[in-house]
Amino acid sequence: MSLSALLAFALILSVGVATPGPTVLLAMSNGSRYGLRHAMVGMLGAVTADVVLVALVGLGLGMLLDASETAFVTLKLAGAAWLAYVGVRMLLSSGGSAAAQALDHATPDRRTAFLKSFFVAMSNPKYYLFMSALLPQFVDRSHAIAPQYAILAATIVAIDVVGMTGYALLGVHSVRVWKAAGEKWLNRVSGSLLLMLAGYVALYRKAAN
Repeated sequence: MSLSALLAFALILSVGVATPGPTVLLAMSNGSRYGLRHAMVGMLGAVTADVVLVALVGLGLGMLLDASETAFVTLKLAGAAWLAYVGVRMLLSSGGSAAAQALDHATPDRRTAFLKSFFVAMSNPKYYLFMSALLPQFVDRSHAIAPQYAILAATIVAIDVVGMTGYALLGVHSVRVWKAAGEKWLNRVSGSLLLMLAGYVALYRKAAN
């Protein structure tokens, strides 16, 4: 893989990361509710999912989803359900009784934060298909494939960490500036966007071959 190809891949990915997706919204929400340190635990879960996804793409998962309608529909409905669940939890945290808000605001343990972000990152089948189409374009088949996929995975992780950290800091500072009202509205916006993404994933159809 040439340096120019790697830079082109990084540029394409950076544009995608700049657009808020499920993991970015979750990082921003975690930053506003629990602080940057807790948000970083969630980021670790998200980038672990990135590595798993790249490995699955290398093993042909994208081609399986493209060929099997049953596998694709099962995965997309499961992903949509999880995104909807996380979105509803965010919306509920922005309203309700003081006792309910206090309970929901209790900082989750690290394992819960890690797994929540991991499954959010794994919940979009369109991402699998996108990566299955994109990654092979930057792999030189005349050289060892595994090291090239490792480089691509490291690039994805680095760019995702930068993007999620930026949004998490935005969440942290929004609460400092707007206090409780800022957190409430941030959770409402993030939860609503996640529900919209859940609907999009549920209704998404593969392009006809």
